[in-house]
Amino acid sequence: MPKQQASETEDKDLPLREDIRLLGRILGDTVREQSGEAVFDTVEHIRQNSVRFRRDENVTARRDLEATLNNLPPSEALQIIRAFGFFSHLANIAEDQHHIRRTRAHALADSAPRDGTMAHALGRARRAGIPPARLATFFANAVVVPVLTAHPTEVRRKSAIDREMEIANLLAQRDRPSLTVIELRANEAALRRAVLTLWQTNPLRGTRLRVIDEVANGLSYYDYTFLSELPRFYADLEEELAAADVALADSLPSFLRIGSWIGSDRDGNPFVTEEVLRAALQAQSSRALRYYLDELHLLGAELSLDSRLVHISDALATLAERSSDRSANRQHEPYRRAITGIYARLAATARILDDIETLQPAVGDDPPYSDSEELLADLATLDARSSPTVPGSWPGAV
Repeated sequence: MPKQQASETEDKDLPLREDIRLLGRILGDTVREQSGEAVFDTVEHIRQNSVRFRRDENVTARRDLEATLNNLPPSEALQIIRAFGFFSHLANIAEDQHHIRRTRAHALADSAPRDGTMAHALGRARRAGIPPARLATFFANAVVVPVLTAHPTEVRRKSAIDREMEIANLLAQRDRPSLTVIELRANEAALRRAVLTLWQTNPLRGTRLRVIDEVANGLSYYDYTFLSELPRFYADLEEELAAADVALADSLPSFLRIGSWIGSDRDGNPFVTEEVLRAALQAQSSRALRYYLDELHLLGAELSLDSRLVHISDALATLAERSSDRSANRQHEPYRRAITGIYARLAATARILDDIETLQPAVGDDPPYSDSEELLADLATLDARSSPTVPGSWPGAV
């Protein structure tokens, strides 16, 4: 690699190395505090000899490493294995965050689309001479189904996954510009708590994992990725298709569907029964319904638009009037009234389908939805754009 290119790569990877050093230092302090100075010294001794052997092919380092590992008592060996295992997990988290960091850097620099992105794929299609009409037909008929699967001996504990997600978010916060000294200290303190919690959490279960536990673990990935990120993916792709002059009949079809074998695989697993399959389907349904209910609640707090300041469609007016929300505080807030009505209907649907009781009570006893198309139609009515009113239409305006 040319010297200049190597230097640029090194500079780009500097934040990654700093993150790994930070997490390594925090883990080292945790090992010292929790397992004692002797264990920490052994970990450092093994690490240094491993580096010497790998980097310099040092035979003496290899012999020292073998002697140290062969003479470890089982109780100490377990601590050493845990320390290096946790460091690998923490390094992977730092690498994932660095990938996100580099992706953002390319976006900020308005770089050419990177390999693996939809923008890059659309660029290749354009250079290959594929006409926009053919791309529109492709997306109208495409079906992509990533399938989640798991095995009782391979599923990671959700407790560990949650703490690793917390560490990733804390690392991302450190990328914010102009963090104060106090904010950096608070961030590092939070990192130390998360690493300590990981160290004190048993990675192994004392009881056999049930199939329904696998289902719960699999559904946690919906919270972290699919439910929140798929709408963003579709919105970005619609913009890229519009820029490529790909005319869609309406909106981009929902071509990406999430599949799962967890709780439904019929490959001879005796624990996957009809009862388990029904429980798995209900768990998936409940997760989706709860997510949409939470999102509607947040949306209702956000959309405070006043009908005296914006022109609303007849469909939205009808939707608001149909709601059982008759609060005087919201008489001129049709979006909120419409949303409370949608929320009430979806809450009624959730009670019937999955016996869900919502944390936020509905304003009235609206009828449940008969199918998903009804809900989609109401959401589409909300999504239709409003327009400003004629100046001076506010009561009492001059």
